[in-house]
Amino acid sequence: LPMGSEPVVFGLIKLNPAMFWPVILVATVGNTLGGAVTRAMGWASHRVVDKYQHSAHHVRALDWLQRIGPKACLLAWLPGVGDPLCAVAGWQRLPFWPCLLYMGIGKFLRYLLMTAALLWVFPSTALS
Repeated sequence: LPMGSEPVVFGLIKLNPAMFWPVILVATVGNTLGGAVTRAMGWASHRVVDKYQHSAHHVRALDWLQRIGPKACLLAWLPGVGDPLCAVAGWQRLPFWPCLLYMGIGKFLRYLLMTAALLWVFPSTALS
């Protein structure tokens, strides 16, 4: 679905707290696989994108991504930035498995910290 998965993750864990780790792990795997698909789309679009000129901003962003390499995929969890980052990682032909590993780490930490904060740090704002 074209929406954030957090409400579903939060709701499921709130309804069944014993499922905390399985829900976090399934959400992480699903979101990481989505990032891998986005990366593959970027990889496939490499020839098309190369035909167009890039602004100075794009050139700086691409240079940054090349310097950082697959570790930049740790930021794949960021809203509004994560999906394009995965696509550009594919377009730049960054190595698949390291990118997937860093995407998975970032997304796991996202779900773990956000869900833990909702359930234990801010319990009054969690779903009732």
